[in-house]
Amino acid sequence: MTGDPVTDAGRFAVLISGRGSNMLSLVNAARAGRIPALPAVVIANVAGAQGLHAARDLGVPTAVVEHQASANRREHDGKVLEVLREHDADLVCLAGYMRLLSPVFIAAYPGRILNIHPSLLPAFPGPDAQRQALEHGVKISGCTVHFVDEQLDHGPVVAQAAVPVKDDDDEDLLSARILEAEHRLYAEVLRRYYLGHLVVSGRRVRIQEPADE
Repeated sequence: MTGDPVTDAGRFAVLISGRGSNMLSLVNAARAGRIPALPAVVIANVAGAQGLHAARDLGVPTAVVEHQASANRREHDGKVLEVLREHDADLVCLAGYMRLLSPVFIAAYPGRILNIHPSLLPAFPGPDAQRQALEHGVKISGCTVHFVDEQLDHGPVVAQAAVPVKDDDDEDLLSARILEAEHRLYAEVLRRYYLGHLVVSGRRVRIQEPADE
């Protein structure tokens, strides 16, 4: 994203498949004024996603677009795009959304889809990143916020946070510490996005500080 800082509040959507802890972190950060934007809608591809109840409790509009009700990924994504347009979402945030987006979806929101992944990409893409980190014996893991392209966990990296891997870590312990870092990092990236601080050049994303900060 380039250009001047926004003057009108943006509207971000969050796509989830499960408990939605990162979604809640973003919604709460926006409500507290740390993100200069409003949560437009939370969409789940699973009717029983726990995060839907939490979003409703906070008064955020929700929608369910079950992927199993569609013949293919393109058809499902078309239905999700309809909901996004209905709610005037200008940015899409994936938060534990266990679906690979179709080219049609990517083309509808070019440079306006973010994802958070629990590893320091390009290391350990895909599911079970924390388990992969432990199996490889790495000493540092963490999380990555990146723009989404048509490949899995592949788009330009916006920001990363490192989390040490302790000798006595298991998957649950490491996942919990990485999740804490995810909550901080994702909200900060959205703040920067809506302030117009992110400058993308190919695969490089630079955070541009305004002259008066």
